[in-house]
Amino acid sequence: MNFTRFARLTQRRSKTFISQNVSSIQVIVFYYIVMTVVSLGLFSLPFFREPGSHVAFIDLFFMAVSTVSVTGLTTFPINDVFNDHGVILLEVLFQVGGLGIMMISTFFAIVSRRKISLKQRQLIMTDMNQPKLSGIVRMIRTTFTIILLCQVVAGTIFAVYFHLYGYYDNWRDAIFYGFYQAISAVTNSGFDVTGNSILPFSHDYFFLTCIMILIFIGGIGFPVIMDFREWVLFKMKKQRRRLPFRFSLFTKIAVLAFVILFVGGTLAIFFLEKDYLFKDYSFSGMWMNSMFYSMTTRNAGLQIHDLGNFQTTTLIVFSLLMFIGCSPSSVGGGIRTTTIAIIGLYLYAFLKSEDNINIFGRRIDQDDVRKSVVVFMLSMGMCFFCVLFLTAIEDIPLIAIIVEVSSAFGTTGLSLGITGDLSTIGKLVIALLMFIGRVGMLYTLMLFVPKETRDLGYEYPTEKIIIG
Repeated sequence: MNFTRFARLTQRRSKTFISQNVSSIQVIVFYYIVMTVVSLGLFSLPFFREPGSHVAFIDLFFMAVSTVSVTGLTTFPINDVFNDHGVILLEVLFQVGGLGIMMISTFFAIVSRRKISLKQRQLIMTDMNQPKLSGIVRMIRTTFTIILLCQVVAGTIFAVYFHLYGYYDNWRDAIFYGFYQAISAVTNSGFDVTGNSILPFSHDYFFLTCIMILIFIGGIGFPVIMDFREWVLFKMKKQRRRLPFRFSLFTKIAVLAFVILFVGGTLAIFFLEKDYLFKDYSFSGMWMNSMFYSMTTRNAGLQIHDLGNFQTTTLIVFSLLMFIGCSPSSVGGGIRTTTIAIIGLYLYAFLKSEDNINIFGRRIDQDDVRKSVVVFMLSMGMCFFCVLFLTAIEDIPLIAIIVEVSSAFGTTGLSLGITGDLSTIGKLVIALLMFIGRVGMLYTLMLFVPKETRDLGYEYPTEKIIIG
């Protein structure tokens, strides 16, 4: 795919769409729909397929949505359908789906020294869920470079490691799968192209630690990566500046929420499974497996066990972590970590009878609080409805449906193996959840909001009602 040409097309189309009273959000969603159709067409080409492989249209469509949303759910074994060219195609689509269409196209526009227009910047701001235009092109250039560098370095390390430690006998396979695992982890895609996911590495602590670091880089959020880069550069400067470096409030809350969810998930999984699935593991093995699943359930979807071996309670914990997902402006889906953080801070402030939410010496805007409550409630309602609907039309255990719905909305990709057994309607429901999870619930709602809303100019009188 010629990304430079795609960048020019994106810029040209953006001018046309936005000028016709279409919002930036609607344009971005349109681009993702187009990318899904393009992926569907590419998957149908014999060049990317194993000879004699046949897949129904609905399954290829499901695969296209899952790829663009970097979810990882599939209705067929990838290794039986796609050849090596198909796996490379998946890696390219992981970049587009994980990093965002506008980031990819803008980066290649920057490389080709094309001017980024104001309307193009507005689309970038929308696609990356940024509150302001200033510095957004610089963030794309820096973030894309860092993400790509992480993939190259990790892929090289994995390739050497796989060959030296006998995971792959020849260098060709070691390099091929080493880079795939690196790209899959950073983009949090979680697709299984070998038939065993990463089960052969279940006791390889070095590999699992590297995978967790890559998942963290992809899921912590692009603005956080940018902030840490600026902090490193600030520390490296010999002359001291007048003003000290200050992390943004978003970075502080995103990292705090990520740490709390990671530690909380690790503890929950450890104590739930230490006498069951992990009972024959060493103490360090119990903790490593608990940490890995606390990290991978947040968006990556990689697994080192058959999920059917976990307790039902543990699977519910997995579902909650998948529902929350990663940070905003990252490769992940779900309601996002900052949403659940603001909900928790709002409850804490309410219990303390405080009108404002104050943290790290700053006050969170009331509009952000309202958005968080709306996103949380509507996401819960949508997932609950989908669970009820699928339970009514599918002959599948309830816990398997809960995991499937949470995995789709959180764009995670973990499953109890029911994806291929779903009916056509069931697959369409899961595909819709994957798409909404990638775009975001807030942007999905704003799709149906006119570009300009009418202000009434007056307020109605208030009246108290009984609550609780």
